[in-house]
Amino acid sequence: MGPLTALSVLVAGHGVTGRAVARVLSTRAARVVTLDAGEPEADLATVTAEDVAGFDVVVASPGWPPTSQVFLDAAAAGVPVWSEVELAWRLRVPTASTGQPAPWLALTGTNGKTTTVEMLLSVLEADGRRAAAVGNVGRPLVEAVVDPEIEVLAIELSSFQLHFTSSMSPLVGAVLNVAADHLDWHGTFEEYAAAKGKVFHQAQVACVYNVADPVTERLVQDADVVDGARAVGVTVGAPGRSELGLVEGVLCDRAFHLPADDPRRHQSAAELGTLDDLGHLAGPDGSVPSHVVFDALAAAAMARAFGVEARAVREGLRAFRPGAHRIVTVAQVPAVEGEGTVAFVDDSKATNAHAAAASLGGFAPGTVVWVAGGLAKGATFDDLVRDRADRLRAVVLIGTDHRGLADALARHAGEVPVVEVDPGDTGTVMQRAVQTAHQMARPGDTVLLAPACASMDQFASYAARGDAFAEQSRRLPGHRGGPDGQP
Repeated sequence: MGPLTALSVLVAGHGVTGRAVARVLSTRAARVVTLDAGEPEADLATVTAEDVAGFDVVVASPGWPPTSQVFLDAAAAGVPVWSEVELAWRLRVPTASTGQPAPWLALTGTNGKTTTVEMLLSVLEADGRRAAAVGNVGRPLVEAVVDPEIEVLAIELSSFQLHFTSSMSPLVGAVLNVAADHLDWHGTFEEYAAAKGKVFHQAQVACVYNVADPVTERLVQDADVVDGARAVGVTVGAPGRSELGLVEGVLCDRAFHLPADDPRRHQSAAELGTLDDLGHLAGPDGSVPSHVVFDALAAAAMARAFGVEARAVREGLRAFRPGAHRIVTVAQVPAVEGEGTVAFVDDSKATNAHAAAASLGGFAPGTVVWVAGGLAKGATFDDLVRDRADRLRAVVLIGTDHRGLADALARHAGEVPVVEVDPGDTGTVMQRAVQTAHQMARPGDTVLLAPACASMDQFASYAARGDAFAEQSRRLPGHRGGPDGQP
C-alpha cells in the first residue's frame, strides 16, 4: 500500500478513538471520512457496500465488533481494515532525542492492565525517561506516536484494539493473564485469546508471560518473534531461570540481572525491591494482595527488558499511586453490632469474573460482604463462586442482570446469605446496597464492591458506579475516611 498521504480513509466510529484518528489523519491522508450513526458530528451515519469499496482503508474504533457490516463490506471489497494500533504503528515519527521512533512496551491481559502500565510508567519516569502511558488508558496512541518529545511508550492494549492489528513490532510484549471475557464481541474464547496473543507478534527483546497461566505461555510459544527475543516469566513464587518472582518478601530478577553469556547468571538474582516498597498498596488487613505484587513484577520485567536499572524499579514502585476504583478503601464505618469497624473498599474496575476473583482473594476467609452484579456480557460465574466462596460473609446483588450470579451462589455457596437489591429504582440502588451490606457486616469485615460485571445497565461507567459506592459509604453514621484520612 502506498504512503498515507495518498490514501482515502474511512474512520468507523466517532468516539474518543475515532476523533483522535480523524484529527491526526486530517493533514496526513488525501481524504478522511468519519462514520457513526450515534454521533451527529460524524460525516456519515450510514454507508453502502459500494461506498466502502471506494476507500483505500477502513480504520476501526475498538467498540465496533468485527461482525459490523462496514467491516464485512470492506473484506468483501478487498479493503484492508486497520485498528488504531495498526495505524499508529505506521504513523510513528522519530523522537527528538534519538532520531528513532519511540520504543513500544506493550501489554494486555484480561485484568491488571491499567495498574501494570501505570506502574511501568512510574518506573520509567524514575529512570529519567520521557515516557507516556497510552492506548487503552490516557492519551490515544495515535496522537502519542506523532509526538517527538516522547522517548518511550508504555502501552495498554485491549483485545478489541489488537484484533485488527498485524504490523506492530513492540520492543517488549506482555500478556498478564487470559480468562473468559468479551465473548459476545469475539465469539469464542479461542478468538479472544488469539487477539491477546498479537501483542507478542514480532517482539524484539522480550515476551513477558504469567508462569501460573498456561494460556499466556502457549501464546508465547506460538508467537512469531524477532530472532533473539526471550520468553520471560513472572511469578509471585520463587523465580526460575529467566523469570522474575518473590523470595522471602524480596522482588527478584533472574532474567535481566547479568549478561546472557555470564556463567554466574543461573546462580544469582538482582533485588528490585521488597514488599515494604509496595506497603502503600496494602489492603485493609495490612497485606499487599498477590495480584498487586504480580502487577509490580510484570511492570518490572518490562522495564528491565528496556534497560531500566534495578534502583529505578524500586523508586518507581515506591512512587506509584493507584488510580481510582482499584481496591481503594473509601470509608471506615462502625459496625452495626459489636465493637470495631467495617472497611468499605471500591474495586468497581473489577468488571469480570477473573478480576473479581483476584479482588476477593486478597481478603481473609469469611470476612467479605460482597457487592456484585451488573451487566454480565454473557459470562458465567461458577468458577468464581466455587473458588472464592470461602471469603464470603454475605452477598448483596445489584444490577438488572444478576441471575447468573445468583444461580452460581445457590449452587456453590448455598450457606452464604444473599440479598438481591430490586433494580427498579436505579437512582437509589447503590444507597440500598451499601446500607444492606453494612447491616450484614461484622466488626473487622470488609464490604467489597467488586461487581464481576459491567456497569452500563445502571451506571454511566464503572467509575460512576464506584463513585456512587464511595458516596453512599461515606454517608453512613460514624464514617471515617480511607487510609489517607480523606473523606
